[in-house]
Amino acid sequence: MIRIFLLALLFLLVSCGQDSQEFEKSFDVPLMEKNEEFRVSGEYDSLVSLNKKYYAKADEIGYQEGKALCFINLAVVNISLENYAKSHFFFNAANKILENSKNNLHKAIFYSNYAKFNYELRKYDKCLEYNNKAIDFIKNAGETDAKLKNNILFNIYLKQGVFYSQKKQNDKALEYFHKARKLNNSGYADCAISDYIYMHKNMDSAKKYVTIAYNKTLERGKVDGIALYANTIMGEYYIADKQYDKAELALKKALEIDSHTKRIYAYYTKYIYNDLRTVYENTGDNEQAYYYLNAYNEANIKNNTAALKTINHDMESFIAETEKAADSHKKDIQWVILISLAVFLLLVLYSWRIIKLLRERKNTLRTESEKLKSKMNDKKQDELIELARSNHPEFLNLFKEAYPEFIQKLLYINPGLENSELAFCAMLKLHFTSKEIANYTLIQHRTVQQKKYRIRKKLNIPTETDIYQFFDELV
Repeated sequence: MIRIFLLALLFLLVSCGQDSQEFEKSFDVPLMEKNEEFRVSGEYDSLVSLNKKYYAKADEIGYQEGKALCFINLAVVNISLENYAKSHFFFNAANKILENSKNNLHKAIFYSNYAKFNYELRKYDKCLEYNNKAIDFIKNAGETDAKLKNNILFNIYLKQGVFYSQKKQNDKALEYFHKARKLNNSGYADCAISDYIYMHKNMDSAKKYVTIAYNKTLERGKVDGIALYANTIMGEYYIADKQYDKAELALKKALEIDSHTKRIYAYYTKYIYNDLRTVYENTGDNEQAYYYLNAYNEANIKNNTAALKTINHDMESFIAETEKAADSHKKDIQWVILISLAVFLLLVLYSWRIIKLLRERKNTLRTESEKLKSKMNDKKQDELIELARSNHPEFLNLFKEAYPEFIQKLLYINPGLENSELAFCAMLKLHFTSKEIANYTLIQHRTVQQKKYRIRKKLNIPTETDIYQFFDELV
């Protein structure tokens, strides 16, 4: 009984006496720095082990927000692996902890990465909404570790640039890319700027930034995600500039780096294969072009099935350990509450918290029906996007069910549109970029541009009108 009483005192002293700044120095900073190091270098096993270790530490000291950081880190890794179901699970786990937290820094980290998750699901309005929340929270974070805050701001600004680019707000996109560049000299922001400018056909500026990024990776001398990005973008620039020999060297280097980092950056492999296919098609090496076309198809269809199976096993193992720790911790807390009730009135405080949660739950019940409806729509939207990515023959049929008025209006403008043209319009309606359409339908980028031009003529879309905006306003 004395031992349990002492545990009760220790629990209360730790949970009430240690402030957030102490946790930040002893927990947040070392965890986030090491996690980012492992993520960028593609060290999947080390990253998972690190977060298991810190989750156990957070559980031991009663630091709930620390657990949330571990969940967020694993959610981010699963985004890179295109393992969206597991990513969604970890984000939900983190959100349950942080929804009543007063730690604005942690909320900024959560919403910034949750914005990226929504971007991958093509929910472009949502990703901007969540990233703007991240900006608000980081502004109100108060005194915090300067390096950690800058790293968080860098990621927020970089994502904001990508999101505004998707929304065709070009000035804002470049503004945030350059804000990010001021906070991080690794070359990652230079890659993003080059990629953005290249997509807008400003080849001179694209060359400037991709060369800066490439030289920075050479200076760093690391085989990591930044070097992978730089070499891939360099290869794509050379393809656009018709320097196919240089493109081949850069992409082969990217493929070599990919072999070391693919446990985290798995999605890069298929894009490098497709770029190499384009190189060999243009140089007339049909044998190599066919080889990389097959490699691309296998990577696209299999989606690294064996690796994904291992990854899911690791994630399930982590989840099982956290649930076991939570059950054990819950039993200890029950004993602590019983023993220390008279001294600290813990039961009263606990009851007050439960009442508060019940009141909050009562308020949320009013909107549950709308949320359920939204989830059903999101599920259908996710299925539609997945069919488009895999170039599935059922894509157009499902799209017609989801957007019947859109198809009707297209056919009203031009009844002679073929199914292939309707499918192309559907992908534009879903805001797939020209580069993505080329990758998913196995055609060249210039072929996509030609198709856009023909669609403009058939639908009488003025040259000054943005084609994505035209389709957004059609329904």
